[in-house]
Amino acid sequence: MSNLASETAITHLIVRYAELVDTGDFAGVGALFEHAVFVGSGAPVEGRGGGVERMLRDSVIRYDDGTPRTHHATTNIAVEVDEEAGTATARSYVTVFQALPDFPLQPVAAGRYHDRFARHDGQWRFTERRVHIHLVGNTTHHLRG
Repeated sequence: MSNLASETAITHLIVRYAELVDTGDFAGVGALFEHAVFVGSGAPVEGRGGGVERMLRDSVIRYDDGTPRTHHATTNIAVEVDEEAGTATARSYVTVFQALPDFPLQPVAAGRYHDRFARHDGQWRFTERRVHIHLVGNTTHHLRG
């Protein structure tokens, strides 16, 4: 696999996470992190056995349409690949927007992702995601507790 092909595949994984969360497909997010650890504001969550899916179900509010009514904008993606080792890292920014009928469109959180990846059987997959949220808006319609 070429370096450019690897960077593209890894960028697609990063973007896929945002799509899955925003569509409320927490099982899909769980599958994406099956071989990874997710580190956010709490204790690290192992993806094995549905840990990431459970974490999302327990913390993110979903509405009648099955979605959290969010839009994750992931930008400034920088990928570094070690083709020989079959590993990679990525840094990116995230801004989470949310809107509801009684909650106008607004950013509710902004921060950075620090990700690690490994190639297994020719396919890239997450091995770690660290979420660093620096700016927090009104998350009362987004997160439980």
